[in-house]
Amino acid sequence: MLHILLFFINFLHPFYVSVTEIRHNERNKTLEVSSRMFFDDFEAALEKQYHVKIDILKPSDKKVVDKLIDDYIRKHLVLTVEGKKLTLQYTGYEIEEDGAWCYFTVSNVNKLGKLTVVDNILFEAHSSQINMIHVIAAGTRKSTKLDNPKDQAVFTF
Repeated sequence: MLHILLFFINFLHPFYVSVTEIRHNERNKTLEVSSRMFFDDFEAALEKQYHVKIDILKPSDKKVVDKLIDDYIRKHLVLTVEGKKLTLQYTGYEIEEDGAWCYFTVSNVNKLGKLTVVDNILFEAHSSQINMIHVIAAGTRKSTKLDNPKDQAVFTF
């Protein structure tokens, strides 16, 4: 009986979550960044922000979709190392089940001493949005959760 009740609670009150992983590649001196969110929520946010109809699954113009994804994520995911804002370089996206994975790299990152992450992806779309962040550097994994409106985390290695 409890399982049925929990099913209906989840069905009536969906959850909104994104996951961002930031991996420092010491050999290449880069950051490899991936963000995953439910693609339908992401499409809705892109449509609302840019006032265009978007189909991430079967885009009529993939270059336009890539440009909008790049712009949106750069505005809503800001990385700073030792006080210096980093430039995310978009490498693409893919759909896996019900999620959209968006990929970025950052060049010339020798080491991560202090990494500040501002992540408010989909915060404007859902007041209950939760953004999980995982950072892997120097063989150590650190994670945190940001509940809307809290959008900043600091990681030290």
